[in-house]
Amino acid sequence: MEAYESGELKLSKSSSEEIAAIKAAASNTFRKDKRITIRLYDHDFKGIQKKALQMGIPYQTLISGVIHRYIEKDLVSKDG
Repeated sequence: MEAYESGELKLSKSSSEEIAAIKAAASNTFRKDKRITIRLYDHDFKGIQKKALQMGIPYQTLISGVIHRYIEKDLVSKDG
């Protein structure tokens, strides 16, 4: 930081290829490109809807988020 602030370092300009690659990566990060159909017990579905309503989000977003967190190992069981 000191070198940058003293003028010893300068930020380089990104090439158009680098900018395009960064934009593509950002776009692909949030793209949901698969649609699935699942069957749930009525009780579970109503519970998901209730929880989503409390959180102020659509129930589909809640389901997608839970699946994502499970895949990323951010969800852990109560047993440890």
